[in-house]
Amino acid sequence: MKVRVNGVERELAEGATVADVLRLLDIPRTGVAVAVDGEVVPRAKHPETVVGAGADVEVLTAVQGG
Repeated sequence: MKVRVNGVERELAEGATVADVLRLLDIPRTGVAVAVDGEVVPRAKHPETVVGAGADVEVLTAVQGG
C-alpha cells in the first residue's frame, strides 16, 4: 500500500505499524515524535498503531543544538 512519510510516497506492506515505518527508515524509537494523519501517536502505541493506505505520516526527530 502507498503512504506518505515526511512528504515522500513510500510502499508499505498491508498492516504495517508505526514501529515498522521507523524500522524502514532506520530511525531509533527514542527521540522521535510520530503523527499519523495529524494525530500524535504515543511511543507506547507505535507497535500496535496500524498505518492505513493513503495515510500521511510525519516523523520528527529531536536535534541538539544551540
